[in-house]
Amino acid sequence: QVHLVESGGGLVQAGGSLRLACIASGRIRSINAVGWYRQAPGKQRELVAAITSGVSTNYADSVKGRFTISRDNAKNAVYLQMNSLKPEDTAVYYCNADLVNYDGLGRNYWGQGTQVTVSS
Repeated sequence: QVHLVESGGGLVQAGGSLRLACIASGRIRSINAVGWYRQAPGKQRELVAAITSGVSTNYADSVKGRFTISRDNAKNAVYLQMNSLKPEDTAVYYCNADLVNYDGLGRNYWGQGTQVTVSS
């Protein structure tokens, strides 16, 4: 069985920083593309940042220059470094990953989410 677990969320003042982690565990052969999404109350879930297996990255315009996505394949981990946080970054942040298990089967997985709250 495969699991995605996010961590690192919390309460921070505007201008502060947080580092989110997404750790995949289980019978994993490889991790392909991974994305961080967020969903604020009353709003649709949106893509914040994504990274491919070849470490190409892309970002939502609203976070460019402030957020950085990275990965550590040895640890089955993907990180989201968030700097210069703004109140509008407040949301539940979710990790989404395309994983291939030991049987060679590929599937898309979501984590349970981690709350980020930025106070003004």
